[in-house]
Amino acid sequence: MHAASSSPHAEPLVLHEDRFLDPDPGVRRIARALYEQTRGLPLVCPHGHVDPALLATDAPFPEPTALLLIPDHYIFRMLYSQGVPMEAMGVPARDGTAVESDPRKIWQRFGEQYHLFRGTPTGAWLDMELHDVFGVRTRLNGATALRVYDEIAERLRSPEFRPRALFERFTIEVLTTTDAAADPLAHHQAIRDSGWGGRVVPTFRPDAVFRIAQPTWAAEIQALERAAGTTVDGYAAFISVLEARRAFFRSLGATSTDHAVVEPYTERLPDAEADRLFQLGRAGQATAADQARFEAHMLMEMARMSTEDGMVMQLHAGALRDHNQRVFDRFGMDKGADIPVRTEYTRNLRNLLNAYGNDPRLTLVLFTLDESTYARELAPLAGHYPALRLGPPWWFHDSVEGMKRFRERTTETAGIYNTAGFNDDTRAFCSIPARHDLNRRVDANWLAGLVARHVITMDDAHEMARAVAYDLARQTYRLDTVPEPARAPATLVET
Repeated sequence: MHAASSSPHAEPLVLHEDRFLDPDPGVRRIARALYEQTRGLPLVCPHGHVDPALLATDAPFPEPTALLLIPDHYIFRMLYSQGVPMEAMGVPARDGTAVESDPRKIWQRFGEQYHLFRGTPTGAWLDMELHDVFGVRTRLNGATALRVYDEIAERLRSPEFRPRALFERFTIEVLTTTDAAADPLAHHQAIRDSGWGGRVVPTFRPDAVFRIAQPTWAAEIQALERAAGTTVDGYAAFISVLEARRAFFRSLGATSTDHAVVEPYTERLPDAEADRLFQLGRAGQATAADQARFEAHMLMEMARMSTEDGMVMQLHAGALRDHNQRVFDRFGMDKGADIPVRTEYTRNLRNLLNAYGNDPRLTLVLFTLDESTYARELAPLAGHYPALRLGPPWWFHDSVEGMKRFRERTTETAGIYNTAGFNDDTRAFCSIPARHDLNRRVDANWLAGLVARHVITMDDAHEMARAVAYDLARQTYRLDTVPEPARAPATLVET
């Protein structure tokens, strides 16, 4: 009987220092030098979905399954595609019916299916998270799953693995959350009142109060009224309250807004027409077409407000949400069934860009799930309008190949300085360093190829590497009060 460490089922988890770099030795040598320059820069996280309560309370993390698996739709969507029921992975049901509640059983199933993530960004993030954050040195599989679970659980019990301690160890310079328009931001206030030095700021996300045809809209407006302490009985009051809420968010450090639409259509409506649509919503009579026009108008209003208050406007377009009706009915939103659709920007954004795209006070960051638009529409638009910046690859494209395609298809027309740097766009707090590291490696490798082909000089590449890893995110999101960076440790866990 072989010892566990020599068993083929207990292979060591080793992260190659040159992972994701070019096999050509000349390109790889340049990429290493560029990556070494950026690997220790602090992390700027200007868009994400980490719950601020995590850092407000600084309570110990739960056991590994609740921390790493159940909140992460990247994980259970892949397992679901291979026939693993969400109930078996402990995903809570909307009706409160029983799902698997034993975290060790859930983790064991995950370990048995871990091979499904080979070659995916999720696999790359998880391997680095296990290795660098939690110090795991054994590859995860069915035979090692519970051993790995116990290692992580033991570490989570130590003070060094409390949320604020990890925030500091990850060298996060600023972490931005995403918050509903009516959110009281109590956790952000608690962070500020605590005297802790970590910078955690909200982002204003008003989508729910724009969706006048949704059955939940009336409740959203009631929540907005409670937050504002006033009645929202018409369009004029609605606009006034939104402006006040934006000011409240800014008072707690917010520098940006966020908006998600299926189609990025924009249209300026007369106030009387906007009020008519608003009243249809109040009466429960608004149609999907009414909502589309109202949302298009409200994007124009959000751009107008941004020119006045300076908040950066983000627009995520092209996700058909909750495509799987059965999964939505049983488990609710954000369960891995948001699927990309073809997206058109040139005509859809023309009204907004003609009104505000030449205004130096506006910064509008565009994100897409339709890669075919990179070279055809987005790069030409961002290469012309002063207000536009291109956000990094999003969701299914935040991968090695997706990041490369983004750079290859946008740089010649828009350059890198019309892009917004990197953001991790995650709910999974412990994966943040891995996501940034993967992006820094990919960008270093892409720049190394340009140097090797004599498109840019090595001095150019060093400046560009720092820009895409750090500077552009700070500049785009107007985070200019953040202190200058100091180098971080090369690894997150002592080996």
